[in-house]
Amino acid sequence: MDTSRSLEHVLSMQGGEDDISYAKNSYGPAAALASSKPMLTSAINSIKLTKGCSPIKIADLGCAVGDNTFDTVDTVIEVLRQKLTVVDGESDQPEPELEVFFCDLPSNDFNTLFRSLQEKVNGSSKKYFAAGVPGSFYGRLFPKGHLHVVVTMSALQWLSQIPEKVMEKGSKTWNKGRAWIQGAEGEVVEAYAEQSDKDLVQFLKCRKEEIVEGGVLFMLMGGRSSGSDLDSGLKHLFTTLMDQAWQDLVDEGLIEEDKRDGFNIPVYPRSTEEIANAIDRCGGFKIEEMKVLKIADPMNAKQQMKDPESYGLAMANLVQAGLKPMVEAYLGPDLTRKLFKQYAVRAAANKELLKENSSYYMIAVSAIRV
Repeated sequence: MDTSRSLEHVLSMQGGEDDISYAKNSYGPAAALASSKPMLTSAINSIKLTKGCSPIKIADLGCAVGDNTFDTVDTVIEVLRQKLTVVDGESDQPEPELEVFFCDLPSNDFNTLFRSLQEKVNGSSKKYFAAGVPGSFYGRLFPKGHLHVVVTMSALQWLSQIPEKVMEKGSKTWNKGRAWIQGAEGEVVEAYAEQSDKDLVQFLKCRKEEIVEGGVLFMLMGGRSSGSDLDSGLKHLFTTLMDQAWQDLVDEGLIEEDKRDGFNIPVYPRSTEEIANAIDRCGGFKIEEMKVLKIADPMNAKQQMKDPESYGLAMANLVQAGLKPMVEAYLGPDLTRKLFKQYAVRAAANKELLKENSSYYMIAVSAIRV
């Protein structure tokens, strides 16, 4: 798989509104969003606003598509309106205008996003001006000192690229037989950690330029509970079942081993120490609060389905919502369908998975631009 040169053009959540779309399979991020809402509310309340400050500019980076996108923005809008009422005080003053920028990679399904947005805003009292901004949040997206609130929800665990070292065939960092870093050699994990650190620092440097002093940066990202433990609910999604499905393609002679080994999922769950270190080195931000959130996997409830095949299909739909565009760009449509069909078969046959309740970790960070 190519690295950053092509990844930016194929990395996106599955668009549309069918059974494998992100819009229909984003209950995991929804659970994380609900868990982090008190922190988000507190973060917005901490913003430093002056009387007559208008318009207030908000950016949702890595917005994807679906209800989660609008739930995040609705929370920010609601808290801001309450806060602005207190700041302005006088009832005869015009209500400050609010502008929301929905930002994601160009491959994101902006068409579905804005169709849904038009229906939602037109029927709501929480109206705001809206615009789409295509581009990577690992680069500059806005002019200097342009934004008051920046949120990024369940997106920063995605790296800007597969680490170059991991693509070096035959090296210690060649991730042979695996699609992800769970259970990989230490050199592979280290290469991911280095890329993750580089990406996060670059992200923070860009936001430092774009956010006004006193503005808020709120980040919710996939993480881990300790400095070294990579085990999480992603173990089954990205490792156990994924590796088995890829091996099935190899065993059936549909792809060569090198083709399997060249595919890697660009996700890294950071620790609180890694995040704090990046913020400290970047400067310009003061951490108000940082918390590790343990989220019960919403797929646990689906274990009670009538038959294993239904559960396997639900698992395959879930992973396709996040990975299908990238896999399809690598394998083509026919082999991609075969891969996820095997994924569903493997999930249905995994007795441990059908019985085990899993969880995963998210890290929420609230920071003030200083």
